[in-house]
This record gives sequence, C-alpha cells and structure tokens, in this order.
Amino acid sequence: MTSAFRAEIEEQPAVAERLLANAAGPIQGVAEAIRERDPAALVIAARGTSDHAATFGKYILEIRNHLPVALAAPSAFGIYGASPRVGRLCVLGISQSGASVDICTVLERAAEQGAMTVALTNDVGSRLARAAEYVLDLGAGPELSVPASKTYTASLLQLAMLSAALDPDAEFEAALRTVPEGLATVLTAEAGIEPMVDALLHSRRMAVLGRGYHLATAEEVALKITETCYSVAEARSLADFLHGPIAAVEAGFPLVLLEAGGPALAQVRELGTQLGGLGASVLRISDQEDAPGRSLILNTGLPESLTPLPFAVAGQLLALRLALARGLDPDRPRG
Repeated sequence: MTSAFRAEIEEQPAVAERLLANAAGPIQGVAEAIRERDPAALVIAARGTSDHAATFGKYILEIRNHLPVALAAPSAFGIYGASPRVGRLCVLGISQSGASVDICTVLERAAEQGAMTVALTNDVGSRLARAAEYVLDLGAGPELSVPASKTYTASLLQLAMLSAALDPDAEFEAALRTVPEGLATVLTAEAGIEPMVDALLHSRRMAVLGRGYHLATAEEVALKITETCYSVAEARSLADFLHGPIAAVEAGFPLVLLEAGGPALAQVRELGTQLGGLGASVLRISDQEDAPGRSLILNTGLPESLTPLPFAVAGQLLALRLALARGLDPDRPRG
C-alpha cells in the first residue's frame, strides 16, 4: 500500500540537507544570545514526540555544553495556572504544529517574566512562534502522516546544531555535515529489519531499551510501535529497567536494545547478555559490527551523540513494516 508515513520517512535525508544549509544563521543567533545573557539553565517544554526530542536535547546540551537542562511540566503552567520562576532561564518550546496549548502557555508565561524564549516549530506563523523571542523553523514541510517522522529528526538535528554553535568543534561540525548520508544509509539497510518484524509479529507487549543519548530513541521507537501497531511497548533506560520492570522478563519476552558505540556500550552489551540469559528475545539496533544475535547494523560513521537520528529512522521503519505485516494502516492509527 502507498503510505504517507513511508514517504515522509524517506524525505528525512533531504530535510536534514535543507536544515544544514538554511538553519545555521538563526541557530547562531540563538547561541550568541545564550552566551550574552548567560541563563542559569535551560528549560524545555514539549509533548509527545517533541518531548522525546527534548530528552535528547537535555543529554546533548548537558554533556557537550555543560548547560543544565530541565524538562518543564507544562500542566503546571497550563491546567494548574502556576507560574514557576523562569525569568533568569532560557525557555525553549518544541512543537511540530506550534499549537499545543500547554507548550504555548509555558513560553507566554516565561516571556512575561523576561526569560529568553525560543520556539522550535514546523509552523513559523503559529501561536508558539508568536510567543517566542527567537524562532527556529524545522523546515520539514507538511507532515501528512499521523505518526511524526521528519519533524522528530529535524528537531534532533536543530538541537545538535545549537550545541555545535554554543561550543564550536571542527570534528563535531564535520560529523553534522554527514548526517544526511547517515540517514540515507538506514534506508538502504531496510531489508535487515525483516527478521525483527518476524520476531515481533505476534507480540502484544515488549520493551525498548536505551542508555544515555538513546533514552530519547527508546521513548520515540516505543511510541511509534505502540501508535502504529497497537502493541504496548515500554520505553526505559536500561539502568532503570533493572529496578523493577525486569520482573516482566520471561521466556520469549521481546526486547529491542539500542546499542551505539560510546561510554555506555560496555554496560548495554553486558545487560543485553544478562537479559538474554533470563530468556528474553533480544533484538538490536546497533552501529557495532560485532553486535550479537538478531541485529540491524547501521554503518553510519556518526559519533554516539548523533546516532539517535539514524536509529530513530530505523525505529520508524520497524514500526511501519510491523504495522503493514499486521494489516494495519500506519498513516491513520485508531484513536
């Protein structure tokens, strides 16, 4: 079947190319303002898929830039009518549509307090954009499929570009320029997803586990599988999974493990072995050639901090193919 979700997944290398070409100037302006105003911390407000991008933003800005990042509780500003004191902070809202009432309210209250406000949105005429002092256009074009794809990776890329602008580094900037190629590599590796689809076809519950930068990826992949395939997919940090949720593991229980090179790799590999020993059916999305078992191996050449982009595309393709294998329409999930 023809799928808008598939078409938009396949657009992502081109969207990344456009962002790298067009977004550097506005992002540089935001970075200069952050350096000049020197906020005590950054607060990110988001919902759904954008909230997973916010989690990625927290990791990359804290690790690369040493900038404390908090994730806002939008309901505190919205339905509870509170106004947490954020006037000395930088408040960033992420929303594909720019219309999420809670997120708009966070930025409007922050602006009233004199905070620096930034919007990441795919609609520069939206309420969110009007509320913000600085607007970063995701530039992804209309997203017709209900499950978001290209706006998610566009959000990650803009946050990575902001990190680079705050603390320039030639090696990291060179890696950023290869992101479109890295995303295209995933599309050419799609056939390798089929064994994972076969393994998950009849599973109505599963877990998606990551560590560090890939906590955000775990959250996003689990959402896509739940949304398009109607399986309950639990997203967890691998470290947190050991504290209670591991009790759900039994023979054949499916786990999708996100495994990227970097400081977390040894722990991820060790815990994957432990979970396999408990009888779990361990599937991997990995950039390691020696990844064991049923693994989709992505040779992107990207540093760990940028692998959440291609890994997210792999998760989108997994959700798409699993939905189609179940005879479901991934463009229009129920509810």
